[in-house]
Amino acid sequence: MKSILYSALVGTLALALASGGAQAAKDNNKRSQRAQPQQRTAKVQAARPANTSRTTSMNANAHRNVSAAQNRQRSYATQRTGSAVNRAPRQASATQAKAARPASPTPATIRQQNLVRNERMRERNAQRNQEFRARRDVAVNRDRNAEVRARNNAAVNRERNLAANRNRNAEMNRERYLAVNRDRNATVNRNADINRFRNTNEFRNRNNVAVNRERNFNRTQNAAFYRGGNARVTNNWRGDAFRGQRYAAFRNYNRQWHDRGWWRNHYNRIVFVNNGWWYWNAGYWFPAWGYAPSVSYVYDGPIYGYNGLAPDQVTVNVQEKLAAAGYYDGPIDGELGPMTREAIAAYQADNGLAVTSAIDEPTLATMGLV
Repeated sequence: MKSILYSALVGTLALALASGGAQAAKDNNKRSQRAQPQQRTAKVQAARPANTSRTTSMNANAHRNVSAAQNRQRSYATQRTGSAVNRAPRQASATQAKAARPASPTPATIRQQNLVRNERMRERNAQRNQEFRARRDVAVNRDRNAEVRARNNAAVNRERNLAANRNRNAEMNRERYLAVNRDRNATVNRNADINRFRNTNEFRNRNNVAVNRERNFNRTQNAAFYRGGNARVTNNWRGDAFRGQRYAAFRNYNRQWHDRGWWRNHYNRIVFVNNGWWYWNAGYWFPAWGYAPSVSYVYDGPIYGYNGLAPDQVTVNVQEKLAAAGYYDGPIDGELGPMTREAIAAYQADNGLAVTSAIDEPTLATMGLV
């Protein structure tokens, strides 16, 4: 029984080995057929003819030719692969690729490129510096021209204002030196008594003022008409004696009170003399009441002006004329006070003039001042 089982096992093993070997041989045969390139073509050509005896013999010959062609094709491929003909194109292509590849730059070429690049950068920097310098010069010239224009404008305005504001500047300077002038005027007024006696003795000894006054009073009929031997000082200019254009400023005079701003806005020429403010209008000086609230005027009325003189200088000239004619023996101080007005009234009465007791155009013309 054991021998039978052993024989069966050995037989089975032998069959398995035989089938495995047959399968392996079959696989090897398939691989060799795949490696042969012309075998499939030969089979196709063999399948085309009809199933005849001639075809059979032709298939046998074709089989032999295919196998021979396979061998020839295999040797032909080997020869083409290893021939010099196939190597020549490869070498040519390598040479062409090497020729097409750019050559490596040399140190001289690099140096030349750097020089060109540096020169280009230098030119660009020079151009930028030139543009920056031009802009800076424009700014400097603009500031310089503005400064020159400002100086020129200042000079032109200075000349223009000099002619237009000469009187105003004189007044400002007069205000600036007000304190100095006040002290100087105080000194002059302090010496007024001394000057009065000195002038009185001088003019009385030279002209005999008392005799001349009596003689002049008796020489005209106006003296008796106005004062009965003594001319009266008047502040009323509404009578018939003051008709005519030359007395219009006296007839139309009215005291005006305004503040400093109003006077400045309405009159260009305002001066300060004898501790009072006077404004110029239509050939006469008038007291500017209210310009300085604390100021009071000894004389309230017009004063005729000429040659651009201030009212105090006009009064000084009249006082000198009256003193020389024997009508006035007071101080020459430029103030139209009671003594000066009395002397003017006497002079006007003796010369047939309307007695305004003030400085008017006819009186100055009679004195030879205008």
